[in-house]
Amino acid sequence: MLIPQINNFLKSELKLTLHPNKITINKLRRGIDFLGYVILPHYIILRTKTKKRMLKRVSDKNLASYLGLLKHCSGYKIIKMIEKITQIRYDNMCKSVKINLK
Repeated sequence: MLIPQINNFLKSELKLTLHPNKITINKLRRGIDFLGYVILPHYIILRTKTKKRMLKRVSDKNLASYLGLLKHCSGYKIIKMIEKITQIRYDNMCKSVKINLK
């Protein structure tokens, strides 16, 4: 089987060990969930949970950070969603300032 060969390589070459209860072998088309992304054979997408959290928490303070995160994946649609959210917030802020000035 493949797991003993991988385990031997990790031990001898990298001095690493595998946890016996945390080994799964899946088809590559399912992708690899890693550090907030899902890595697929031909592209990288943002994990759904990460995307939902990002869209809920986006603000002026963390906008650059989120755009940097999206730079490393296929996130064009998410960037457009963030642009709409921030534009709506900006428009609402401008309206409230105009109301307060009257």
